[in-house]
Amino acid sequence: MMQESQRQSGRGPGPAGRGTDKRGLGPAGRGVFITFDGGEGVGKSTQILLLGMRLEAAGIEVCRLREPGGTRVGEAIRQILLDPAYVEIDDMGELLLYEAARAQLTGQVIEPALARGATVLCDRFTDSTLAYQGVARGLGIELVEQANRLGSRGLVPQRTIVLEYDAADALSRATEQGADRLEAEGPAFHGRVVQGFRSLAEREPERVRLVQSRKRKAETAEAVFAEVADLFPPEAAKAFKITDEMIARVKQERDQ
Repeated sequence: MMQESQRQSGRGPGPAGRGTDKRGLGPAGRGVFITFDGGEGVGKSTQILLLGMRLEAAGIEVCRLREPGGTRVGEAIRQILLDPAYVEIDDMGELLLYEAARAQLTGQVIEPALARGATVLCDRFTDSTLAYQGVARGLGIELVEQANRLGSRGLVPQRTIVLEYDAADALSRATEQGADRLEAEGPAFHGRVVQGFRSLAEREPERVRLVQSRKRKAETAEAVFAEVADLFPPEAAKAFKITDEMIARVKQERDQ
């Protein structure tokens, strides 16, 4: 599990990378906002770390985050949302807790990072809420979109990578050390989540990209970068070899 100090790293040349030509290609000098999504156990945290390494090697400042979390308030809300002891959380209450954590993260961390030109890589954002609460919980897309606009303060990712893997295998992998409150939902629930993400990709194919999560992490990383390369300068597209040492480092950081 990433600690808060690890979620923001990799400054480029100069103060926070300002004044360089190695930023992402965000609007009006802002940074790039990329989110990673998908069902449980598909490898989001691993791919965020690998993409971050690649961008940092090109001199781009990277801010890595997760939802819910990333702030003191957000981490406290995360504990409530994922604790299996709180089985009585109402579906609407669940939605609003996610949005409260999101509003704190967006205002306290994401917007300032983008304003200084950093690339933000976030493990889950508004698309997760649409798939989990809007589709799987049955609250409806329209209602959740309204809530998302409040929680995200109107911020929309420039690109969302939805990783796909066999749902049963992925869930089994995610729950090897025990299941949290959402992971403990049954196969039907997680099947609806997968369909929710696929529907989003069909509705917004330019922004939401489906990527198959492969057994070889380096192959998945190349497929991920191919879907975001247009957002970055040519330096980021240069050959970047993922070594066994990098994979070991990723595993160590992911498990902290």
